[in-house]
Amino acid sequence: MTTDSEWKDERDLGLQPLDALMVARGVDNHALVAASPTQLTHKQVQRARKGRRLTKNMQAKVLDAWLRVAGGQEKVADLFNYRGL
Repeated sequence: MTTDSEWKDERDLGLQPLDALMVARGVDNHALVAASPTQLTHKQVQRARKGRRLTKNMQAKVLDAWLRVAGGQEKVADLFNYRGL
C-alpha cells in the first residue's frame, strides 16, 4: 500500500523547465491562459510550472499556449521533465 508521502512524491515533480522559460521571457500565468484557444485555467498553468503531474492532453494544451505566446519551436520535452499520464 502506498503511504501519503509516497503518493505526494509521485505527483510532485519539482519546478519544471516551463517555469524557467516563463521567468526568463517575463511571461506570467495570465498570458498563457489568455493565449490558449482551449480551456486553460490559471490553476492548471500553476500546476504545470510547479511540477504537479499532468496528463498528456494537458501538457499539449500548455505547450500550445506557450507557442502562441513565445512563438518558439519548443516541444513538450522542452517544457516538462516527465511524460504525461
